[in-house]
Amino acid sequence: MTTIYRKSFERSLEQLVADAVPGCSLEAWTFDDTNSRRDTEKRLKDKGVTARIRSAYKPLLYVFLEEVNLDGVEAIEIRYPVHRDAPANRFRLEAYPLASLVGDAKIDFVAREDDGFFYDVTLTRAGKNEYLKVLAPNRVHTDVVGETNISPTGWLRLVGESGERLETDYERLFGEAICAVANHEWGAQEPYFEELNIRVAHPAEDMALAVGDEVVSLREALHEDFYFSLLEFFQTKSGRPLGDRGLKPGQIVPEVARSEGEISVHIETRPLSTGFLDGGDQPVDTAVEPPAAAQIARLLAELGGEEFDARSRSGRNLSARYIVGSDAAVMISAGQHPNETTGIVGAIRAGRRLAQRPDAHFTISPLENPDGYALHQRLRVDNPRHMHHAARYTALGDDLEYRTQENAGAHLNEKVIRFKAQTLSNAQLHINLHGYPSHEWTRPLSGYVPRNFPMWTLPKGFFLVMRHHAGWTEQAEAMLDHVTRHLGAIPGLLDYNDRQIALYEIHAGETGFRIINGFPCLSSIDDRHSVPLTLITEYPDETIYGDDFITGHTAQMETVLSAYEAWQGLAPTRLGS
Repeated sequence: MTTIYRKSFERSLEQLVADAVPGCSLEAWTFDDTNSRRDTEKRLKDKGVTARIRSAYKPLLYVFLEEVNLDGVEAIEIRYPVHRDAPANRFRLEAYPLASLVGDAKIDFVAREDDGFFYDVTLTRAGKNEYLKVLAPNRVHTDVVGETNISPTGWLRLVGESGERLETDYERLFGEAICAVANHEWGAQEPYFEELNIRVAHPAEDMALAVGDEVVSLREALHEDFYFSLLEFFQTKSGRPLGDRGLKPGQIVPEVARSEGEISVHIETRPLSTGFLDGGDQPVDTAVEPPAAAQIARLLAELGGEEFDARSRSGRNLSARYIVGSDAAVMISAGQHPNETTGIVGAIRAGRRLAQRPDAHFTISPLENPDGYALHQRLRVDNPRHMHHAARYTALGDDLEYRTQENAGAHLNEKVIRFKAQTLSNAQLHINLHGYPSHEWTRPLSGYVPRNFPMWTLPKGFFLVMRHHAGWTEQAEAMLDHVTRHLGAIPGLLDYNDRQIALYEIHAGETGFRIINGFPCLSSIDDRHSVPLTLITEYPDETIYGDDFITGHTAQMETVLSAYEAWQGLAPTRLGS
């Protein structure tokens, strides 16, 4: 292990108490949870200081949660900032999921005509209008890769003054840690390390909201910002474009644990881990959380057929099965991004059902990225409800989908499983099960909206993506029609989609999807895949549990079963043409 950086930080709330002069009145905006801010206000009051401390993160939402009385409010108009260096809907997104938390009041978002960092709010109650001006402290800055960002920041304002930026502990920790990594000597060859561990202690408490799986989490946001900011740094260092998913820096692991007041960061390189956390078995059809890796392996082996395998970078085994029959063959995969967990269970459940067919013909690899799955297990110990995108990619740091025989060099590893699956089965349909965040995804210290992933920042129901070769459009459209009709018969699933899409459109605008039989779909010609048809599922499952998890993996299973059945009628026509 090599330590790269280690530091503790004075808490901004402590600094405010220490610096406040008895008899003064102040307002401050910090990155702290509600209880910590209220407690600090009481301490300031005991010192003779009148203070209001608000959240610098999602300030409009918190003003409504903490200060606005909605009794009798019939309508709400919010004029939100628009800045030339930020996405047009950036400050509408920052208010999410306010529209679902205002009862029966009608809410309208209207763009401001200037780039001032304020929300102008009009509440209509009993025919009369009430006006609020809500400060949204932001700063224009350049990040470690030279991109201009508009990011939330701390603020301090004495009564009668306009105020000034307060660089908070949250911002200092992030900025200094990123600089420490950027200034370290990493050598010239990918991968640069085995594991780069960023261990953060922060006292913020998560706040669950009364809508879906929504939660406001400063610690989760810090994990996301560290992970993707460091990916971007190494992309730039390697001479790759931002967002390049073929980058292989090594495994970047931010671990942001809740403390009792401490704010600190410790960055070090470590050897890769090689095992899995232990876990008990669950009935797979009613699994309420991601299963243990050992149970997944046992369930897969029970399917029978021919085993084939590959090895991950850490040496973990990646197992798959080939069931030979006279049906038109199908490849089934899941766990490419193993923090997307409903697909893993859905694939196993579908495989168990299909194996009972007398002529079944398919390959199944339900856990394509075991290193990422092991990391997800580990990260869930401290923060079970966080989305944990550090577990999305492999221990090489790349997206498995983008690893090819041409660019992998000596690191083909897990991708071997797909090449073997296609060689064994000659399948022309690949069903690839995925998920995405079940609650809002943000990067507050790097412009708020996740760079290169803007369409994924809010949940918008269960949807399908079809990628197909030129000349296969007819089969692709028929497949989407068949599968969405089947999914539409699942009780509650269409209503679930409708609720999420409606809230998405209020805060983000149009989804950009086609709606087929009530389900959002994207379909495009894409010759990158060697298989002519690739059907990708996207269920909002990062990270859900209990009945929600069962509903998710049931939808994934039903998608596989429906697509498999549809393919039996579609494949012969295309193969014989």
